[in-house]
Amino acid sequence: MRDRTRKTRAPRPAAFVALMLASTSAAAQTAPADLILTNGRVYTVERAQPWAESVAIRDGKIVAVGSAAEVARSRGPTTEVVDLGGKMLMPAFGDSHAHPLFGGLTQARCPIVEGKTPAGYQALIAACAAKKPGTGVVYGVGWAQTNFPDISPRKETLDAISRDRPIIFGSFDGHGMWANSKALDMAGITKDTPDPPNGRIARDPRTGEPSGALWEFSAMALLDKLIPPPTDAELQDSILYVVRHFNSLGITNWHDAGVDYADDGSSPMVEAYRAVRDRGKLTTHVVIDLKWKNERGLDQIPGIVKTAERAQGYGLDARSVKYYLDGVIPQHTAAMLEPYEGTTDRGKPSIPADVLSAAISTLDAKGFQAHVHAIGDGGVREALDAVAAARKRNGDKDNRHLISHMNVIDPADQPRFGQLGVYAGFQPYWASNYDDMDLQKRAVGPKRAKSIYPAANIVRMGGKLAYGADWPVDSANPLDGIQVALTRTNPLRPESGPLLPDQAVTLAEAIASYTINVAAVNHIDKRTGSIAVGKDADLIILDRNIFDIPATDISKTKVLLTLFAGRPVFGAIGSLAATDGK
Repeated sequence: MRDRTRKTRAPRPAAFVALMLASTSAAAQTAPADLILTNGRVYTVERAQPWAESVAIRDGKIVAVGSAAEVARSRGPTTEVVDLGGKMLMPAFGDSHAHPLFGGLTQARCPIVEGKTPAGYQALIAACAAKKPGTGVVYGVGWAQTNFPDISPRKETLDAISRDRPIIFGSFDGHGMWANSKALDMAGITKDTPDPPNGRIARDPRTGEPSGALWEFSAMALLDKLIPPPTDAELQDSILYVVRHFNSLGITNWHDAGVDYADDGSSPMVEAYRAVRDRGKLTTHVVIDLKWKNERGLDQIPGIVKTAERAQGYGLDARSVKYYLDGVIPQHTAAMLEPYEGTTDRGKPSIPADVLSAAISTLDAKGFQAHVHAIGDGGVREALDAVAAARKRNGDKDNRHLISHMNVIDPADQPRFGQLGVYAGFQPYWASNYDDMDLQKRAVGPKRAKSIYPAANIVRMGGKLAYGADWPVDSANPLDGIQVALTRTNPLRPESGPLLPDQAVTLAEAIASYTINVAAVNHIDKRTGSIAVGKDADLIILDRNIFDIPATDISKTKVLLTLFAGRPVFGAIGSLAATDGK
């Protein structure tokens, strides 16, 4: 992993650069390519040469890009040549905000995402309980608040499955827990239990008794002691599951947005990444965010540094810290500048402004990136202010700070992303009309609803987007995200119409936000994220050219082949000739 804190070297003399280029060119002529992908529509994401016909690869690196005739000069007697038949070749995708371990574990335990209704969830949970009889906890993830009356699940639904063993299920977005009476009793959560700071225990409006839902991390933590921690094998299996899934979607670069660790620098999650990497199965670039513990202060910084140094010794990058600054809008836990519509409640940041500022400044000076979860416009402003303070104190350390989600950004703060060099980590699939969006619009009111996911404004004002899905919250498929980024319309509900269509970005901007910009956030844009000589051959081949089809058809596009460092990690090179390009 490169040292992000070191100073940039002085530019080399032009004559030296020319000599090096000539040497590289000569080497390319004498050493043949291993693989040439030719007769394709090659979109490079390079401004100087956005389109090409052919790419040559040797030892996992790109050694030539250009016309078929130019690249053919790299051919030797052992070079494999594949005619793409006009198919689209482009850089592999990245994802700036995913939860691979959390998402993988949802598959390993009891996934209920497909339930869709209280009765549907109940049936899936009952089936999981039947598979593992006994008195142990039944645990899983996957319910959505929009599928319950009053957006809050009830303990009675789970009590009907069992009142003798604890049942606990997390929401798909990670901001809520649903528990039965047994789990509440075992955790000591009663009518008299106060709401913890920045959290809420849902209560029956008549009796005041806990009704079964706990909102936000501090409240959810009341149930932690009942949930068995994942085993090392489960953690590794989760990573393996996600690697296969993401590679199948063309993703070879991700940001793991929140990993646990201990003060002594140990972390079972980091060890799981190491184990998978050592087995040769980590076919992706990964940056690991170490999770800031909101209940503590600056005393945790030495543990963060120790964990990052241990990861660095393994060849892993964990010099990024994830701050959960606020909650979500429907539950009024996102921090807003002004009160929610019709209330006096404006939510509250989960980290005091002075603590966040001190933490980001201190770690920025040590070469750490800040990755801030901020959903309300108040949270976004606090995060930007903290980065501005770090910039004033430390200068530009090129740590490429990132703010994710940003459901609402006040117009006064939209230019600050470009001014401060902060990447906007939008989840493009969210920028459309769907059930949860209706709840958000009602909560913030019509005026602030005009500032929901203002992606185009950020770009127009000089900022850069780095897209991520927040998987498993939503589809990890970048092609789904690209379609919504262009149409601002949910592919599954086109009749709902677009959400603020003037905030749509261009196809080129959307692709950059899923490729080179994610690589930049992950500090590997010199290595991957575009198609250029010298970069890793992290590439994908699509079954059609997405520049030649209606934006509403982009999500129908299929990834045929994913290469990571020139090696197929999804699909097979030999199968390409049998597939018609479109």
